[in-house]
Amino acid sequence: MSGHSKWKNIMHKKEKTDAQRAKVFTKIGKEMAVAIRAGGPDPVANSKLADLIAKAKGLNVPNDNIDRIIKKFSGADAVEYEEITYEGYGPAGVAVIVEAATDSRNRTAGNVRHYFDKFGGKMGMTNCVSYMFTTVGVVIVDGESVKDEDKLMEDALEAGASDFSAEEGAFEITTEVNDLFAVRDALAAKGYTILSAEEDRQPSTYVELEKEEDIENMTKLLEYLEDDDDIQEVYHNWSNAD
Repeated sequence: MSGHSKWKNIMHKKEKTDAQRAKVFTKIGKEMAVAIRAGGPDPVANSKLADLIAKAKGLNVPNDNIDRIIKKFSGADAVEYEEITYEGYGPAGVAVIVEAATDSRNRTAGNVRHYFDKFGGKMGMTNCVSYMFTTVGVVIVDGESVKDEDKLMEDALEAGASDFSAEEGAFEITTEVNDLFAVRDALAAKGYTILSAEEDRQPSTYVELEKEEDIENMTKLLEYLEDDDDIQEVYHNWSNAD
């Protein structure tokens, strides 16, 4: 799930139990399947697939698993996943965007609607909350590869970055969407270790929940959405989320 720091969300996924990590592997496998369908199985020619392979390794997906995924979804009889975005409201009007990759639109839509209804929310129409979010690029740089923070900031801004922040063990470089891969490549060329380079949705306003019931319901809603194999990312504007 995504709320504030992209790096914290990545760490959240890495810290899951073995059973939960299996779901993470399944989700990234679907992302890779979509990328292979769009751009082919060669990561040299398919930059999106190359980024997902790097992301998978960062989430401790074994190389053998990655190779099996690429082989599995390169054949003519491979399952085709459709990318769908749902929007809605959590308790007290929290804006929620759900990105899914599914082979059954009806199943996924039904599940998402059920989660919203079960925990005091409501699934909405397309664009009902997306206008509250800005899509940006986020490059995560491994802190161990950075000798001089000021120099990294200088290099990032010179490459076209729009913002820079230090996180625990890493640095987040924010870019315009169209500049994401140019900034990533420029920093990699200077010797920095890139942990991920992905698009992110950042809210323009936040909602703070005060009632215990709303907090509990919002927490459960996010947990159920995150646990669903069809759902890839969840974005929201709940300000006091962990």
